[in-house]
Amino acid sequence: MTKRTPTSPGLLERLAEGPVICAEGYLFEFERRGYLQAGPYVPEVVIEHPDMVRQLHRDFVHAGSDVVEAFTYYGHREKLMVIGKEELLEPLNKGALAIAREVADESGALLAGNICNTNVWEADRSETHAAAQAMFEEQVAWAVEEGADFIIGETFSYTAEALIALDVIKQTKLPAVITMAFHRADTTREGHAPGECCKQIADAGADVVGLNCCRGPWTMLPLLEDVCASVDCHVAALPVPYRTHADEPTFQSLRDPGCDCLPAEMPFPTALDPFTCNRFEIADFTKKAQELGVGYFGVCCGGAPHHVRAIAEALGRTPPASRYSPDMSKHAFFGTNAMLQAHNTEASDQI
Repeated sequence: MTKRTPTSPGLLERLAEGPVICAEGYLFEFERRGYLQAGPYVPEVVIEHPDMVRQLHRDFVHAGSDVVEAFTYYGHREKLMVIGKEELLEPLNKGALAIAREVADESGALLAGNICNTNVWEADRSETHAAAQAMFEEQVAWAVEEGADFIIGETFSYTAEALIALDVIKQTKLPAVITMAFHRADTTREGHAPGECCKQIADAGADVVGLNCCRGPWTMLPLLEDVCASVDCHVAALPVPYRTHADEPTFQSLRDPGCDCLPAEMPFPTALDPFTCNRFEIADFTKKAQELGVGYFGVCCGGAPHHVRAIAEALGRTPPASRYSPDMSKHAFFGTNAMLQAHNTEASDQI
């Protein structure tokens, strides 16, 4: 990518030209590396190890992401109160945005601000609605100050909460991407089907609507079909990279009967390794989702740069990371290159 300029195309211009890739997966990636605690999932790494956050942004862009999403997911007031560090709210958010801004500017990528499910929302308690709105307003204001190109509101399981988030974003005049998370039921927690929910959000003015998190590729696709058939705006798909299925449709519901040493008898969130999708499965999902009409792609919790590269290549792109895409023709035992040693290649069936 080239450096960003004031005349560079924004999100909607890029979507008009073709698919947009937005890399996610920061929570699980930093947890795997030992820099973020599973459970609370508060992105303190932004303050404690900013260089690592900066480098992961660069890695995602290198792999093909068009967007640098500020790592403010679960950096909101409720989460910081849970861990007793509410004083970090502003420096964490501003720090995450500044890091993302730096990488976006140097790479030509878009900068996205991020807000998410507040965990305080209760459908029948209006005081929680006001609390959620206040949380959205402060995070969105910081994103605007840093010059975000658009704002993402994600992982909502209540349509009403997503609509409040959208209203706050719309006040900024920036494009809004709103994605919903569906748990075991194929409805929101109010009982809305995916298409019904996303149509409400699209009709309220969202520029992009869709799904993220919870569902793996194969249990998200049927919901995406409903969304694509129900809305006229751009559609987003950001599954988790895990092999969910009809009986266990979310990564939280996956069970591993072959392992008897799991805490709470469930692999989520730190023992999902046996269920991880490979890059070819992510590429296959990308192609199928694009056929449905999806134009905004990514991978949510568990995603890593090689997944992003798989998306990019499935969309016909060759990001910088494609220089290192596999070439098994040069493998010592399984290759076909004329320079390889025959005593190795002829023994490949014994390896």
